[in-house]
Amino acid sequence: QVQLIESGGGLVQAGGSLRLSCVGSGRTFSTIAMGWFRQSPGKEREFVAAISWSGSRTDYADSVKGRCTISRDNAKNTVSLQMNSLKPEDTAVYFCAAGLSRTEAGDIRLVADYWGQGIQVTVSS
Repeated sequence: QVQLIESGGGLVQAGGSLRLSCVGSGRTFSTIAMGWFRQSPGKEREFVAAISWSGSRTDYADSVKGRCTISRDNAKNTVSLQMNSLKPEDTAVYFCAAGLSRTEAGDIRLVADYWGQGIQVTVSS
């Protein structure tokens, strides 16, 4: 059974930092792209960050660019998201995902082969 388990969420004040981690099990993830998405109440799920299987390419949503860094450790089947300078609008459930793909224009699709259950991140003002 393939699983993605997120950790590291919680409550933080605006301007603070959090590090989300995701560990995969049930298969090798080192050959597929992984990433993070988020969903706020009443809003659709949105892309946050992605990293290629080798780690050589990273992509970020404009809303988090410069504040977030995605990384992976293929030996440990993990992907992490370091989030700094957090804002109240970053409040959402964050989902780890694996097996990402791109549109012809190069954008990350809002679909994945595998999803985590999600973890809450709340940023207070």
